[in-house]
Amino acid sequence: MMRRRRFLAAAGAGVLTVTLAGCSLVPVIPKRPTSTADDALGWIRHEDGRYTLWLPSTEMGQQVSAALQGLAAAELGVPPADVHLRLPATSDIARVRATVGSASVQDFALPLARACATLREALAHGQASGTLAARDIPASALRSLQPRTGPPQPPAPGQLQAIVTGQPLFASDTRLPGPPGMLYGRVLRAPVSAELPSRPAAFDEAAARADPACVMVVQSALLQQMNSLGLGIVARTPAALDRIEAALAVQWQVDGAFEQAHVDERIDIDRHLQRGGLQHTLRKDSIADDGTAGAPWTLDLRMDIPLAAHAPIEPRSATARWTATDSAGPTLQVWAGTQDMFYIRDVLARQFGLDAERITVQACRVGGGFGGRTLCTVELEAAVLAQAAGAPVKVQWSRAQEFAQGFQRPPSSHRIRARVQDGRVTHWWHAFASSHILFTPAAMPVWMQNLADLVGDSGVARGAQLPYDVPRQRIEFTASRLPVHTGPWRGLGAGPNTLAVESAMDECARLAGADPLAWRLRHCTDTRLASVLTQVAHQSRWSDRPRSDDTTLRGRGIAGGIYKGVSYAAAVADVEVHRATGRVRVTALWCAHDCGLVLQPDGVRAQTEGNLVWCLGMVLHEQVPVARSGVAAATFADYPLPRMGDVPPLHVHLVESREAPTGAGETAMVAGAGALANALRDATGTRFTRLPVRSADIQAALSAPPVTR
Repeated sequence: MMRRRRFLAAAGAGVLTVTLAGCSLVPVIPKRPTSTADDALGWIRHEDGRYTLWLPSTEMGQQVSAALQGLAAAELGVPPADVHLRLPATSDIARVRATVGSASVQDFALPLARACATLREALAHGQASGTLAARDIPASALRSLQPRTGPPQPPAPGQLQAIVTGQPLFASDTRLPGPPGMLYGRVLRAPVSAELPSRPAAFDEAAARADPACVMVVQSALLQQMNSLGLGIVARTPAALDRIEAALAVQWQVDGAFEQAHVDERIDIDRHLQRGGLQHTLRKDSIADDGTAGAPWTLDLRMDIPLAAHAPIEPRSATARWTATDSAGPTLQVWAGTQDMFYIRDVLARQFGLDAERITVQACRVGGGFGGRTLCTVELEAAVLAQAAGAPVKVQWSRAQEFAQGFQRPPSSHRIRARVQDGRVTHWWHAFASSHILFTPAAMPVWMQNLADLVGDSGVARGAQLPYDVPRQRIEFTASRLPVHTGPWRGLGAGPNTLAVESAMDECARLAGADPLAWRLRHCTDTRLASVLTQVAHQSRWSDRPRSDDTTLRGRGIAGGIYKGVSYAAAVADVEVHRATGRVRVTALWCAHDCGLVLQPDGVRAQTEGNLVWCLGMVLHEQVPVARSGVAAATFADYPLPRMGDVPPLHVHLVESREAPTGAGETAMVAGAGALANALRDATGTRFTRLPVRSADIQAALSAPPVTR
């Protein structure tokens, strides 16, 4: 059997981590090592003629498992079905970075290909056991990283077949045989944001214990999530949890209060600008020393984008089991759907004072992550309750808990000013305010976040750099901690920021009397960006504009962008607006997508389609309501999402490329929302600057008297 070298890379997390490493108040910092080909030899194994791939990335619907399985098969020279896929535990492979930032293929393809080539050559030379050292093979010599010729091999059925046939894959599917039998738990929390200090003040434990299915009520300091101290309950059946919670009748003590207005005020960009300069500058050319000081701006546009939720189909779940195995103390096993199983292990080790090697976290398939499954929440709850009960405990969050106790995409407020002279944008000033993303307040205390703010949250800034050639630019932002916790959401800041940028570029084109496509190409010096813009225009027949009639307004919009400097997308949207009701129907979306070499075309198309649906929700549907000091959404009725009838035909064109593979899971966020917003502008003649755009907003705009410039 082929085994890897044991290799645990020490990954520094920056100066901040080093400076504060000895402080017990510092939260656990995620470690993000760079995986090597030697590490990858631990992902691919051969035994008794069978290849097994231990997936280094979380599978959460992005089909990265199929991409890496296909890559391994191509390098090994076998059909994909001959490479058997396994979701690993922390004891199976060396530490890998979290599944974030659409970087799995970008990070893991090359080391895995080198490992598979090393294994293939060893087997060809008759070496069937022992230790291998991976060869440093250049990408140009790896068969799996060459452009495809001929029809692609069909992917292995893998987990897709398991999903269709109802096999256990997700954390909520976990079943542990007894004895002792598996129990079911829930942690009750005050119905307010965890930013506010809250704790149980009184509860009727006797009434709860009167239920024959009640095992115990758990009070523990370890049930603290930020400023929210929870109260645990354990039952013999999951159905009993609701009864026990009702019988407890917990009364909560909450310090402080807030409403939607408090959130809006803290990110109001004009209030920030009135106070002076913003915290962080991405680019600051002198935009007034060329004789234009005091000259009016051609465009002065404000846009406001609200809180948004991850809204995964699967609310999170975890099962924990403690075992006393030897004199060294207990061991802990956790089954969880997480984007970073090693971080979960690290947090549990800190909280319970255990050596990390005595904790095993088993990865499960995730029913939608989108950046929201990066923290240790339900996993800690399950471990605390299992320790108290002396039996395995499963904790399954409800939909209401998923909304209330997860973090949200932060709202943002943008002010973009531009000067247009001689058919070009000559000056650009983009100032915006938002809340934290990578420095999420859901895990970072105030004092630590204040220190981190000296550096600036790059997640907030993502996508704000202008992808077009404008001689003089000023781009700056600030991040304010909000009473509602915010954090990573698909694409981080790229979705909202590029929406604002592409809306402003579209307005500049209109003010200059230019075609929006030609305007972008005129300002484009990046050949790959120009290529996706040109290709999506060709695919959509850009010049064949939809025409309005007596009952329906029709419009077409285009937008493009660059994700993380490496992946490119452009989109065209067609919309119809019913004049009488203001109802919007998106009739078609096209997208040209360039993420370098595509390993698994069906997966990339699916991810691109998913991005476009998210963009549709972002512009027309999604807003997290805030009221009574927390998130005021408990079901999807409170948080409208696009439904099947709202989704138009989606036309995805994948650009053939010889570039190295890059991210595909979030790229189209830089284009889809802008295209939709620009199509609405084209149809109605109004630039909607506060999202989401509802029918009532359109009716108001259509009935308003025309604005003269």
